[in-house]
Amino acid sequence: MADIRRFGFVRHLRAETSSHVLFFRGAKLRRSGRGLAFWFSPFAASIAEVPVDDREVTFAIHGRSADFQDVVVQGNLAYRIVDPAATAGRVDFSIDLRRGSHLRQPLEKLASALTQLAQQQALSYVKDAPLREVVLRGHEGIRAAIEAGVTASPVLSDLGLALVSVRVASIKPSTEVERALEAPTRERIQEEADEATFRRRAQAVEKERAIQENELQNQIELARREQQLIEQRGQNARQEATEKAEAGRIDAEGQAERKRIGSEADGNGIRVVEGARVAIDRERMETYRSMPPTVLAALAAQELAGKLKAVNIDHLSITPELLGPLVTDLLQAGKRRLAEREEPGR
Repeated sequence: MADIRRFGFVRHLRAETSSHVLFFRGAKLRRSGRGLAFWFSPFAASIAEVPVDDREVTFAIHGRSADFQDVVVQGNLAYRIVDPAATAGRVDFSIDLRRGSHLRQPLEKLASALTQLAQQQALSYVKDAPLREVVLRGHEGIRAAIEAGVTASPVLSDLGLALVSVRVASIKPSTEVERALEAPTRERIQEEADEATFRRRAQAVEKERAIQENELQNQIELARREQQLIEQRGQNARQEATEKAEAGRIDAEGQAERKRIGSEADGNGIRVVEGARVAIDRERMETYRSMPPTVLAALAAQELAGKLKAVNIDHLSITPELLGPLVTDLLQAGKRRLAEREEPGR
């Protein structure tokens, strides 16, 4: 919207760069251009302001497909005014010289004309295609049909317009038909979800079975190792008993050997002692054999007296028959002893 200021009987207009201003005085065009600023008298002036920036128009088209199903197509058009003079010649873009706003609604008229062109092209496309094809692949087809039809329409060039873009936002059938179309997909998705659930359950069962098998294998392995442990313990016990028995046997054999050696040593000692004793006795007997009877009697009496030291004797009888031979023998022994002593001195 142009900015108009009042200074007495004259006024000043300043337009934006996105607006094309047409200044008429009387029936003649005095100024034409974008972003103009000038003084004018409101008594003999007529000004039109045409926006030349991109504009968008939304549309909603209700049509029927080739299989007699209702379809709603929604989208928008983007256009631009490329010939402001031609557009202002077909549509009134005059502005109020006091406020700078349009006296009519020219942009709404352009939008209505473009919407009608888009509806015509969209309906032509929809009525020749079945509903499923329109819904599944209709966006690009409808967009191309609208773009080609609007661009080729002479109305567009007469209005001084250029089509910038066409966008189709949605294509929807009626609610019941949409549900019917969604049913197979919904069922397929549900089947896939059920398959996923069943597969997940099967995997869970398989994992549970694997876990149980693993636990069973662990128990079997533990039982086997326990059996090995019991066998090893039994073998260790048997080996320990064998070792103990062997050690006991070796100890018993050692003790027996020691006793045998001790016995042999004792026997040898006894034999030596007894031999020595026998030898002494033999020598003694040989000595006694060479002694006279009187000496033997004296020695016997001496030994008897030694043994009778600890015995109390109240009465001892010695007869002449016993004492006579003893005295005779003593006298003879004394004579021989004296004779032996005298012989070395001679």
